[in-house]
Amino acid sequence: MGYPSIYLASTTAELFRRIDLLNPQTQGLWGKMTVGQMLSHCAVPYEQILGTNTDQPPLFMRIILKLFLKKSMINEVPYKQNLPTAPSFIRTDQYDFEKEKEGLKGYIKTIQEMGTEKLAATPSLSLGVLSATEWNNLLYKHIDHHLQQFGV
Repeated sequence: MGYPSIYLASTTAELFRRIDLLNPQTQGLWGKMTVGQMLSHCAVPYEQILGTNTDQPPLFMRIILKLFLKKSMINEVPYKQNLPTAPSFIRTDQYDFEKEKEGLKGYIKTIQEMGTEKLAATPSLSLGVLSATEWNNLLYKHIDHHLQQFGV
């Protein structure tokens, strides 16, 4: 079964509904992140797509990611709990919940509006060229994983 399409307004609305169930006191069911850290963490791939975050792994790590991890990152199998996080995605500071929430929602809407062709023409800083379906799986799977982590 495929993931919902991030290119549809209905998927964006459903993600917004789930995000809006969060509050600054929402606790994770697993892991170490606070809800603000999670929202900031979830924004990283969108920031990378849009060019506001250009952090990328070293060349050797990009090769490892493409050769050994890419398939598991873009397939339709949900992530397991407590997987290691890439250094550029780690968030340890305190974050303004409302700012992070609204920022993430803005990114989700922007990517939805980009559409399949424009997103597929934007290479991942870690994985290289991805198809529209691979981008969909990567982005939806990641945010869904963390929303589930926080019970929504």
